[in-house]
Amino acid sequence: ALKPRAVIEAVRECMAEYPANVHRGLHVLSERATEAFEAARSKVAKHLGVDDSAQVIFTRGTTESINIVARSWGKMALRPGDAIIVSELEHHANLVPWQLIAAETGAELRYVELTDDLEYDLEAFDRLFEDGRVRMVATTGMSNVTGVRPPIEEIARRARERGARVLIDAAQSLAHERLDVSALDVDFAAFSAHKVFGPTGVGVLYGKREHLEAMEPVLGGGNMVLRVERHRA
Repeated sequence: ALKPRAVIEAVRECMAEYPANVHRGLHVLSERATEAFEAARSKVAKHLGVDDSAQVIFTRGTTESINIVARSWGKMALRPGDAIIVSELEHHANLVPWQLIAAETGAELRYVELTDDLEYDLEAFDRLFEDGRVRMVATTGMSNVTGVRPPIEEIARRARERGARVLIDAAQSLAHERLDVSALDVDFAAFSAHKVFGPTGVGVLYGKREHLEAMEPVLGGGNMVLRVERHRA
């Protein structure tokens, strides 16, 4: 999406007036940068219907957000014979990470077939749960090719009833409709700022706190640890 003037001005102001690291300095510029960073996180959380802004993680984009879930949650939770449900509507960002982690863990990737008019087939979706092995349902909020919007409320409800986790790829849909992750009771959601009129190179990962606290880091370093020793952090 094109950038509104307010977004351009906010980025210019940051770069010109307080270009400092967040959470890592005690000087005035770092404190101002941290305040702005956390204010942005709180606004995103409110837009997603989230009370706890610590459940909103800034990333480099939708692709990285989904890769974090696949690499960290997937490596922790998936075992040989488990299943991940995706659909034929998925963007590569919500497909390739699951292909990679399925190959690594021995899990199976299952596809929801589309109806003749290219809609999401809920009956086909239900059949994929029959053996009780589904651990994750990852679905787009809107196809980037056809514009089809899967019934994410119903998908999330049926997945929860069967004990599966749910991830929503909201990169395409968020510019068109509000996503209330609390009302949907989904486990993860991902989107990119540049598709909702924000700056390029910024993404968001929402995750329930219980999952985020259990997941192992995908990347290490920086301000993520309280103590570092020679052989462990």
